[in-house]
Amino acid sequence: MGEPLTLILSPLVRGEAEETAMTLNRYARPPYRRCDSRAAAFSLVELVLALGIVAFCLFAVFGLMPVGMQTNRNATSQTAAANIIAAIVADLRTTPAAATTSPQFAITFGTDKTLYFDASGQASISLSPDSRYQLNIKWNSAPTGLHYADLKVTWPAPVDPATTTPSGSVEIFAA
Repeated sequence: MGEPLTLILSPLVRGEAEETAMTLNRYARPPYRRCDSRAAAFSLVELVLALGIVAFCLFAVFGLMPVGMQTNRNATSQTAAANIIAAIVADLRTTPAAATTSPQFAITFGTDKTLYFDASGQASISLSPDSRYQLNIKWNSAPTGLHYADLKVTWPAPVDPATTTPSGSVEIFAA
């Protein structure tokens, strides 16, 4: 009485019974747990809220792009101006003590001078359409044998820093 039905039946019938039981078992339970359609989807309110947040973030990013580009442009110009000043100071410091004019930029000690530089760093004594930076060298009075210079690079080159405020400037005092 306590024996399973498959043990009592003949082997042929037992095989058919097991096969039928497995088939019933297969169809008796679903292969996957199905979700309620309301729980598996987003509501229209959630979608609109998500799109609103994404739109706000994109407006913020696109709104900051011009500020980032202007900051990049200013940093590039300041770096170029600092490189120009470094080249001028190196030229002045490599000038022999007996000489009165620097070898690379032909700067005469004690005489104020204005040089113009293009985007690649090439110097000229006159303003050209390619000029991007203006360098003003002003010498201060000092005892004989000592030289003090105020070096100021401004951009754009056509703007006179004495009368108009330039877009940017870098200034250094060199001795």
